[in-house]
Amino acid sequence: MESLIHARGLVKRFGEFTAVDGIDVDVRRGEAFGFLGPNGAGKSSTMRMIGCVSPPSGGELRILGLDPRRDGPRIRSRLGVCPQLDNLDIELNVRENLTTYARFFGIPRKVARRRADELLDFVQLSERADSKVEPLSGGMKRRLTIARALVNEPEMVLLDEPTTGLDPQARHLVWERLFRLKQQGVTLVLTTHYMDEAEQLCDRLVVMDGGRIVAEGSPRALIEQYSTREVVELRFAAESQEAYAEKLAGLGDRLEVLPDRILLYVDDGDEAAAEVQGRSLAPASVLVRRSSLEDVFLHLTGRTLVD
Repeated sequence: MESLIHARGLVKRFGEFTAVDGIDVDVRRGEAFGFLGPNGAGKSSTMRMIGCVSPPSGGELRILGLDPRRDGPRIRSRLGVCPQLDNLDIELNVRENLTTYARFFGIPRKVARRRADELLDFVQLSERADSKVEPLSGGMKRRLTIARALVNEPEMVLLDEPTTGLDPQARHLVWERLFRLKQQGVTLVLTTHYMDEAEQLCDRLVVMDGGRIVAEGSPRALIEQYSTREVVELRFAAESQEAYAEKLAGLGDRLEVLPDRILLYVDDGDEAAAEVQGRSLAPASVLVRRSSLEDVFLHLTGRTLVD
């Protein structure tokens, strides 16, 4: 399939610091592709190179078949960008934020107005077309920012943390709109800290850590490769969970001790929970759940907080 993003050995340096350290990426037309990673992993630096606002320091990069070093303006005219922080113009009303932005792409005024009305309907903001931006809720502002990114009918949309700070209802509405875009053949490239968002939206993704790609695949394939089918969460009524770790030895593929609970990575959670009882252990609570992308993410990148 055609690759809209093709990177080989891509590098980004800032002085002596290497933010992106020789990554290979291919994003196919029509798919939703995600970059996951802790703070400082290199996601934003990669997105800025893809968006042609930061030149690569080394390696090969092609966007829409073009060289961003030479063809930046041509590439940007075919991209839609939804930044992490909404940068809407509060001096303009909702519709004017779209029609004014359309003028940067040379879109005629009449066409821009028609397209703005279509996009406001798409993101369910038609009733607020003449409202000022400032009083809008966070979810409305995010949907307006996404609508603005679609004004030029882009082939590919870059979304940096598209639902950060939104309540669950707003997040799900944004997910629905993005899913509809993908159904229409628009290629989506996103970064996110929400693992459930990545599972919902992404056909494929990469996990980055320290400027490198440490895993790549579909969400389901990554869970199957790096985790088990189920996880048992055990909480013991004690100040330290460490005392119970030895008593659980041999249960499951992997055991992880946290300050407040112990995680058992197993194929059959109910069977493992019964075995815990069979060892005369009495946890205060037992939770059996399926493995998630978050389990994979924390396994690959660690639980240490990165600033």
